[in-house]
Amino acid sequence: MRYISTRGEAPALGFEDVLLTGLATDGGLYVPESLPHFSLEEIRSWRGLPYAELAYRVMYPFVEDAIPADDFRKMLDETYSVFSHQAVAPLVQLDTNEWVMELFRGPTLAFKDFALQLLGRLLDYVLEKRKQHVVIMGATSGDTGSAAIEGCRRCEHVDIFILHPYQRVSEVQRRQMTTVQGDNIHNIAVKGNFDDCQRMVKESFGNQSFLGGKTQLAAVNSINWARIMAQIVYYFQASLALGGPDRSMAFSVPTGNFGDIFAGYLAKKMGLPISQLVIATNRNDILHRFMSGNKYEQHQLEHTLSPSMDIMVSSNFERLLFDLHGRDGAAVKDLLERAAKGPVSIEDYRWKHARKLFDSDAVDDKATCDTIRDIYEQNEYLLDPHTAIGVRAARNCRRDSAVPMITLGTAHPAKFPDAISESGLVVKPQLPAHMADLFEREERYTVLDNSVSEVQGFIAKHWKNA
Repeated sequence: MRYISTRGEAPALGFEDVLLTGLATDGGLYVPESLPHFSLEEIRSWRGLPYAELAYRVMYPFVEDAIPADDFRKMLDETYSVFSHQAVAPLVQLDTNEWVMELFRGPTLAFKDFALQLLGRLLDYVLEKRKQHVVIMGATSGDTGSAAIEGCRRCEHVDIFILHPYQRVSEVQRRQMTTVQGDNIHNIAVKGNFDDCQRMVKESFGNQSFLGGKTQLAAVNSINWARIMAQIVYYFQASLALGGPDRSMAFSVPTGNFGDIFAGYLAKKMGLPISQLVIATNRNDILHRFMSGNKYEQHQLEHTLSPSMDIMVSSNFERLLFDLHGRDGAAVKDLLERAAKGPVSIEDYRWKHARKLFDSDAVDDKATCDTIRDIYEQNEYLLDPHTAIGVRAARNCRRDSAVPMITLGTAHPAKFPDAISESGLVVKPQLPAHMADLFEREERYTVLDNSVSEVQGFIAKHWKNA
């Protein structure tokens, strides 16, 4: 399988190179030249498979040119053995035909573990094979950072630099990143917001001269295709658990960077019957505004009780725009260049096609807190604020009550005690045993100005072989 850029000017690459490259040389994102497609009969035959084996069936077509089957199976077995639930992604019922899929049973209590535990193993495998060293540079709005550090900290061939917005992630999220010890781990708190951090990462991938030609950057953000690939699997898992593929499913996905819901869109294109995909956002609602009114326009970023979604520039949206424009890279490049200067719209028939694919909703902090409180009072089940947004959007946008509605539960509520408190509940979510001493661990991080040159200078000075 070959991978091509959404902007049409970078060379097509194989999986190994896409894994290590992250952002294409033309500034675009890599996507497969073509997707595997599974028949209903084949999907049906996967019922009852352990999660790791299902992951192998769904993902192996994407990597088969680069990794022998036995090696990939071993990686997947190791990846999902560290999750705290035998089902890996268990379903919890909220109401008639309404479910939450718990994607927070990994080591850092967020859905990012599904991809980043695998990504660390993929990087180790490929870098050992190539005898190569890389510098991981990533931006986080809260959860990606800790999942990336946990997934990659044992990799022998990497240095890790994670940027987070200073004082704009929850305390638990920050401590999960900054208390991990290791000479190859560096946390940078940028005096800005997540979009500033993400912009620095993209700029750095576009021009890596600050590394002096001695190494290269590797991506852990969802610009890296391997992240998206791993997230496709749990859509198949949820469907098979609830009677799929013989009945269609609906999914509501809390999303800021569009990666998690884009994986659901791909699952549908790969043959999984999905009747509805709901984009659930907070007040930073650029995706909802586009879907509801065909206007892609950046507003001032707002700080909310759901900080992992405090994002205005949704990187993975470019991958959808590529499909909406008939995979015309030049058209996507032109659109995004105009979007950087002001509001843009797409042709009406393209937008109407997007509306057929997705519904959307924006949920403010009050409605988020109301949902947390209501679900707890109804079921004694505690939602984190991001999942609460997903549940609220699912209920507001649901097209057919006969179709199972599954909200992706993206994080453990213990990561966001302030939101639980704001909801008026007196219950205090507890961290699991392996994190019980989190607030006693020593923190290490460096606060830097909102300056790409300052961040690049820090990385150039502190990577292992600098």
